[in-house]
Amino acid sequence: MNPTMNTIDIVVSDMDATIAFYAHLGLEFKLEAGMPEHAGCDLPGGLHIMLDTEGLRTPFLPGWSAPTGGPRILLSFEFDAPAGVDAKYAELVEAGYRGIKEPFDAFWGMRYATVADPDGNGVDLYASLPAS
Repeated sequence: MNPTMNTIDIVVSDMDATIAFYAHLGLEFKLEAGMPEHAGCDLPGGLHIMLDTEGLRTPFLPGWSAPTGGPRILLSFEFDAPAGVDAKYAELVEAGYRGIKEPFDAFWGMRYATVADPDGNGVDLYASLPAS
């Protein structure tokens, strides 16, 4: 029997800041009752994203420490049109989040940009370019 990939768990340093960031992308995380160190968000198609604070996860991951350097994971969000990528990138940067790569037309036929969430994880914003 093959396993089913249905959950992504992101370890965060600041739950409130992370929930606020992902709210800009339309994700609504709900804190677990009586457990402010854990939040979840169900997405269409059955994917579930969890946020766990470092304090919650480290007892279960002996020797764990936050990664350094560039993003080690990138979550990707698709938009209906290239203008949506530009608008969302501008909104996030204006809200104080770090832009990693400004919007550009990629050779593979998409408008693409990358921002960092509060812990430095990469968040790609993309849309297909109109056929020429």
